[in-house]
Amino acid sequence: MTTGRLVLGPVLDEPAAGSARAAALEPGSRRGATPVQPLVVLVALTATASGVAWLALQYGARHGMLFLVGAACGIVLYHAAFGFTAAFRALVTTGDGRGIRAQMLMLAVATVLFAPILARGEILGAPVTGAVAPVGVSVLVGAFVFAIGMQLGGGCGSGTLFHLGAGSGAMVATLAGFVAGSVVATFHAAFWWALPALDAVVLGEALGWPTAVAAQLAVLALIAAATWAIERWRRTRRLESGPIPTARARPRSPGTRERGAGSRITELGSCLLRGPWPMLVGGVALAVLNLLTLALAGHPWGITWAFALWGGKLVQLAGHDLSTVPFWSGDFQQEALSAPVLADVTSVMDFGIMLGALLAAGLAGRFGPLRRVPARVVVSGLLGGLLLGYGARIAFGCNIGAYVGGIASTSLHGWLWGAAALLGTPVGIRLRGLLR
Repeated sequence: MTTGRLVLGPVLDEPAAGSARAAALEPGSRRGATPVQPLVVLVALTATASGVAWLALQYGARHGMLFLVGAACGIVLYHAAFGFTAAFRALVTTGDGRGIRAQMLMLAVATVLFAPILARGEILGAPVTGAVAPVGVSVLVGAFVFAIGMQLGGGCGSGTLFHLGAGSGAMVATLAGFVAGSVVATFHAAFWWALPALDAVVLGEALGWPTAVAAQLAVLALIAAATWAIERWRRTRRLESGPIPTARARPRSPGTRERGAGSRITELGSCLLRGPWPMLVGGVALAVLNLLTLALAGHPWGITWAFALWGGKLVQLAGHDLSTVPFWSGDFQQEALSAPVLADVTSVMDFGIMLGALLAAGLAGRFGPLRRVPARVVVSGLLGGLLLGYGARIAFGCNIGAYVGGIASTSLHGWLWGAAALLGTPVGIRLRGLLR
């Protein structure tokens, strides 16, 4: 959601993503060996094509294109198993920084791509604005709470959507809690935003865009190097405590020939279509898709404003007048509440993410919705979702809208969001363990 320059609002959980990647990379169980699910692929392609055409006719070509961009995001998120929840958890629990380094690459590419457009303030004659917000207590608390919710709910904003699209029944509870927490936070937003805060700080405007980009790239490189150092230190400690068993390479069967160029090209094509993709490739792809979102929507990619809107519409249906709530009293919010859901850009992209993940899961042959979800998983998902929704709203966005969009826009609040989320991760991991 946008108010002036302010945009209120993405990798691995995510248990589903982590297990999918492990299964995909395990010898003898590559995704390429799993048959494509033609019906799932057909449904996903038909729904996506129909959605693009209908939205273009109803709301214009940009609306239809944003739906397609959302679907592409869903494909990338699924095939690259790119998430934030498990990346933070892996760094905290085992020192594994691969997911964080993929995030740093994504942020670096997005920063470079965004800078010339945001410096001009327009693209192809259309105005654009960055994800900019004040730097204050609400961001600090909101991101901390969001991080706890990520670990309990098993996913972030983007993770919840792409896992749901890929058939994860557990994410239904997380999404329900997400919507509820988002709308509850709108009733308290005025309190949180009145707490001490600095005005929005855009490094590109304060330092000059070339200097700001160089400074951000340097910090992102330092963070990536720090995760590498943490990995080496943790590995050294494990070696000192005892030998680590290593997997032995399987000997080649007699008569087996080296794969030819044609075979390698075929395998590459299969990997591109069916996955899995390296996380670094996923990070670059998401940065490019975020650029397309900026060009088409006029602001960076966001996720969670749509959840607040869906909850607000449900509250209205229940007979409550939201015009008396400060958060909903603006012209933009009132217009969004009165318009159809599909008129909202963020909602359209969110639906696209789910369809893209459905298509990717069908191509990988791994769409299989679970009908029975343990009660403790439902409870954890609902609780995590409530924290996710509440935290995102008071922090001006989630891991995509505030963290990725904020840093890519050189807004200082994005950096604060990331630091606070990392601090909240150990708390969420502890609570996750208590809930088994």
